[in-house]
Amino acid sequence: MRIGVIGAGQLGGTLATWCAESGHEVAVTSRHPDRLTDLVAHGDGHIRALTVPEAAAFGEVLFFAPNWESAREAIDLAHDAMAGKVVIDATNPARIDAPVEGTIPGAPGPGGLGLGGPGTGGPGPSGPGPSGPGSGGLNAGGADAGSLSAGGMGAVGLGSFAPGFPSALDVPSFVRVPAAPGTSPELGIPTRSGFEQLISWAPEAHWVKAFNTITTDVLDRRRGHDPLLAEWVCTDQRDAREAACRIIQELGFAPFFAGGPEAARLTETGGPLQRLEVDVQDAKDVLAEALATIH
Repeated sequence: MRIGVIGAGQLGGTLATWCAESGHEVAVTSRHPDRLTDLVAHGDGHIRALTVPEAAAFGEVLFFAPNWESAREAIDLAHDAMAGKVVIDATNPARIDAPVEGTIPGAPGPGGLGLGGPGTGGPGPSGPGPSGPGSGGLNAGGADAGSLSAGGMGAVGLGSFAPGFPSALDVPSFVRVPAAPGTSPELGIPTRSGFEQLISWAPEAHWVKAFNTITTDVLDRRRGHDPLLAEWVCTDQRDAREAACRIIQELGFAPFFAGGPEAARLTETGGPLQRLEVDVQDAKDVLAEALATIH
């Protein structure tokens, strides 16, 4: 499969490397291709550096992992090539209380598309990446993060692990995530997830949310090791869910369907699933408890 990675920071570069190791042909993006020399070299001939429009056109499936403040710019550059393609969104919005209309301002951080520089990303405003000074993100778990348990909640049945793809379809269609807190008291404008904002900017793409809750150091430590780390999947597009689940499994994680686009609020900045390191056998209970925290 050909995979385009928009945003070659810590997360995007890591995913590009893992996809290449799995046998995929990968294109990564940068305004400065010379900064991606090491990444391309480590791809053993399976990774190339292209512009954003070129990478979007190259990929049959796209990873979307720029800094949040550059997300709109990246979509504008890739928009035509994204139409009809599965796009895996790994970003996190700067805040969860942005209005429905207009652009969501990004968090302070490096400008541009976050393509190739260290410190790009991080759970929080930019997408998973390294923690520490200059990262622009929060520390997501680590050895002491542990797994959240919501004992007695497993019978709710709001999500399920997919040992193969497509991911399970047993989530009732009537289950909706309640409106996120933060509705503007002055304007009465409802809020939505950053994922839903991206969908509104490029509705022709087949969007799916994944890889936005845990830092790359935790992903690397847990990759392929039992018990498998649950990777939350949010989408209402079946082909996007299938593609994301396939790639998540190939990379050594357990896809776990959390719901449609509105469920992305649970996984993004400020959400109850952000920064949680969850074993797949605990994921249903954790998801149920997360839903119970949304008022």
